[in-house]
Amino acid sequence: MGIFDIDNWKEIVYTLKSNKMRTFLTAFGVFWGIFMLVVMLGSGIGLQRGIFKNMGDFATNSAFMWTQSTSMAYSGFNKGRRWNFRNSDAEAIRSNVNGLERLAPRVQSSSTVVYNKHQGVFTIYGDYPDWNYIDPVDIVEGRYINDMDIAHKRKVAVIGRLVAEKLFEKEENPLNQFIRINGVYFRVVGIFESKKGGEQAQIEEQNIHLPFTTMQMVYNFGDIVFWFALTADPKISVAKVADDMMTLLKRRHKIHPDDNRAIGHFNVEKEFKKVSGLFNAIDILIWIVGIGTLLAGAIGISNIMLIVVKERTLELGIRRAIGATPENIITQIIFEAVVLTILAGWGGLSAGVGILNILYNATLHAKNSVLYQPMIDFKIALAALIILVITGVIAGLLPAYRAVKIKPIEALRSE
Repeated sequence: MGIFDIDNWKEIVYTLKSNKMRTFLTAFGVFWGIFMLVVMLGSGIGLQRGIFKNMGDFATNSAFMWTQSTSMAYSGFNKGRRWNFRNSDAEAIRSNVNGLERLAPRVQSSSTVVYNKHQGVFTIYGDYPDWNYIDPVDIVEGRYINDMDIAHKRKVAVIGRLVAEKLFEKEENPLNQFIRINGVYFRVVGIFESKKGGEQAQIEEQNIHLPFTTMQMVYNFGDIVFWFALTADPKISVAKVADDMMTLLKRRHKIHPDDNRAIGHFNVEKEFKKVSGLFNAIDILIWIVGIGTLLAGAIGISNIMLIVVKERTLELGIRRAIGATPENIITQIIFEAVVLTILAGWGGLSAGVGILNILYNATLHAKNSVLYQPMIDFKIALAALIILVITGVIAGLLPAYRAVKIKPIEALRSE
């Protein structure tokens, strides 16, 4: 017997057509199992993409920290002391903290911004160029803040898309126009859109970014720093770098080493690992459910093949009588089970990929979609096909064993 033997294929077709409803219902179990496996895996990928898209392109090896009231008395200072980061802290961090890749100080305020007859209240940030590497935005026109802006305290501004829409007419190009912030005129050098999704994108696109040094001067912040954002060398844990940084800052500002409330912090790497771990667990659960469904389908196919073997008792007995070996019988039964499984599974796989393709195109340009570009890659599809073949073999084992146990004499007497 061979896979290219036309007689074997004719026999398989005849067997499947002999009871169409039974074949359909049996094959549907495998079809549904592989269909649900593909759709669930693709949807899991789409959900993961949607969540990460709504987070924007946050550097996953980043952390943020800010000052809070102290919770412990120390070195002559009472509990509850308010304090601030300083410009000198940034230099100390760069000089003393190992594994630091980027450091971006930030100051923040809100102001009424005026352009001709239009005005609005927006959030204003004073930033370094490195901030746009840590929490990036898409510059759709012009540029972002650069090192020369910082060094020369230039009065330039990068505005969000919604800021531009509120302050400027549709036909007016905001670039190189002057807006008034806190009584000071700033030249617009860039317009940006958020990389995030949903409400967070709406909030971010109502922001204005100024050079850090310029904003400190204009708002009389002195050398106060509101935030520090940092990224770590990819070979070093962000948590280790952030801990070393907080230890240094506590020592510089006479804060108790065990005061864990004095510095607020957020570790993006830690949260990213939590989310990634959650999706890995979801994937494992999907595979368990999907394979369980496939095995249920395989049991259905195995049962139908047992019925087929019983119906073909005489035929199998005659084959044995004229010289068919047990290997021939086993191969034939397993081959029939595999063909039925693959046909049903291929249909489920194709239908699943078709549904995912529809969802992919529907969410391709969506900005606020929880499910974003769901799909499965080639490796998953290949794994699904391998599972199908294994399922078919499993489905055919018991019927093949029963077929081999049929004795020619008893088979001839069965009629």
